[in-house]
Amino acid sequence: MEKDITLVILAAGMGSRFGGLKQITPMGPNGEFIIDYSVYDAIKAGFTKIVFLIKEENYATFKETIGSRVEPHIKVQYCFQKNDNIPDGYEIPASRQKPLGTAHAILCCKDAVHEPFMMINADDFYGRDAYMQAAKFLKNLHDEKPYPYGLVSYLVKNTITENGFVKRGVCQIQDNTLVKITESSVGREDGKILAIPLNGENPFEVDENDTVSMNMLLFTPSIFPYIEQKFPEFLNENKDDLEKCEYLIPDVLFESIKDNYATCQVLPTTATWYGVTYKEDTPSVQKALEDMVTNKEYPNDLWEKVYVKNR
Repeated sequence: MEKDITLVILAAGMGSRFGGLKQITPMGPNGEFIIDYSVYDAIKAGFTKIVFLIKEENYATFKETIGSRVEPHIKVQYCFQKNDNIPDGYEIPASRQKPLGTAHAILCCKDAVHEPFMMINADDFYGRDAYMQAAKFLKNLHDEKPYPYGLVSYLVKNTITENGFVKRGVCQIQDNTLVKITESSVGREDGKILAIPLNGENPFEVDENDTVSMNMLLFTPSIFPYIEQKFPEFLNENKDDLEKCEYLIPDVLFESIKDNYATCQVLPTTATWYGVTYKEDTPSVQKALEDMVTNKEYPNDLWEKVYVKNR
């Protein structure tokens, strides 16, 4: 019997980045969003369920614009990122509008995910090969300590934009296993690729063939209790910055490796990442998708029957 595997799509920040869900720029030739291609690739790779992590206030619009297109093709669940699962004794300022970070986002999916899963960002195009690599890994996982997590890695040259610096996790790897990940702002400067660590460490140069993480991470449900365990520690460390701090899943992953709670296998992909970090990126992403449709990597209309039904 084929093992169930889930794709968790982090979409709680979509409204703020794009000025509201209705204003998301169509990328495909028939109005498809990048998220449509993510679900399509996941289905092709053998994923059996999609969990959308969104803001509760965006539920109706999200379901109408995105959910209705994919629900006929795969099991779908919705989870909401809200601060009702904060550890006892802690309180997030009511004035905070920004989501609390990707580790908190994953924790908000705890009741919906009971099988091996992969998380991705909603507005990133990862490429079919990445999903194929991930599905194969997830279907062969055991679930015993140290827990076997994974990371789909990209060549840095396949992930950067000419329009400015972007956030990337620069990976240190040994024997196909993740040793360290340095969250950085990465971009070209003076003919070189420069990484500026977000933790304040000194900038460093990276080669175009160095490995970076794009938040395409693979877990078993064992990650949930570990996120909960580390949550109070994070809140204590950031008690003076609860308005802006973010509880990030790459940091939690790195801690789990240091604690010998888990290992993280690095799964290299030859795929090219596309995304709209800057509005100037939009035409190049649209052109890339158009070319892939022309080359028949994707059908001209991903959800043709659904589009007809909803017109």
